Amino acid sequence: MNDNPRRSQAERTEVTRGALMAAARRLFTERGYDGVGTEEIVRAAGVTRGALYHHFGGKAELLEAVYERLEAESTERVARVVLGSDLESPLEAMKAGVEAFLDECAEPELQRIALHDAPAVLGWDRWREIAAANGLGLIEASLTAAIEAGEIRPLPAKPMAHLLLGALDEAAMLVARSDDPASRAEVTAVLLLLLDGFSVSRKL
Repeated sequence: MNDNPRRSQAERTEVTRGALMAAARRLFTERGYDGVGTEEIVRAAGVTRGALYHHFGGKAELLEAVYERLEAESTERVARVVLGSDLESPLEAMKAGVEAFLDECAEPELQRIALHDAPAVLGWDRWREIAAANGLGLIEASLTAAIEAGEIRPLPAKPMAHLLLGALDEAAMLVARSDDPASRAEVTAVLLLLLDGFSVSRKL
C-alpha cells in the first residue's frame, strides 16, 4: 500500500512528460523550434507552463529530449534492417543500413528536428554526442561482424566507426539541405563506394 502514492506520482510524471514531448514533436516538425512558443506547447499538451519548466527546465531541454527520442527510434529501425537482414554478407547488410538511414533522414520529423533545429539549438558537440550514443555502437558492431567474416580489412573498428558516423552525419545534412532531387542518389553512391573501399577485395 505504501508504494501506491509513489507509483501514482511516477505515472503522472510519465504522462506529463509524454504529453509535452508529443506536443513539441508535432509542433517543431510543423513550424520549427523558433516558430513555436512555450505557451502553445503547454496548451497543446494540456498542462501548465510550470509543468514544462518542472520537467524539462525550458524549451531547449524539451527539444533535447525530443531529439534523443527521435534518434533512439530511428536507430532502432535501422538496426532492424541491419541486424535482421536476410543477407548473409555483413557488408551488404551495412549497405542496406545506409539506405535505411537515408530513408530515415528524409522523414519530416528527422529533417526538421534532428538535422536542422537540434544542432542549432543544442550546439554541435551535444548534437554529435546524442547521435553517437545511438548510432556508434551499431556501426562498430556491423564493422566487427564484417571483419570477422573476412569481408573488410582488419583495421581497428572503433576509429572506423567514428569516421563512418561522421560521413553518415554529413551525408544526412547534405541531403536534408539540398533542393536537388539527384542529391540522395549521389550521396548514396559515394557512401556505398566508401564502404567498398574497406573491402578485402579492393587493392591498396
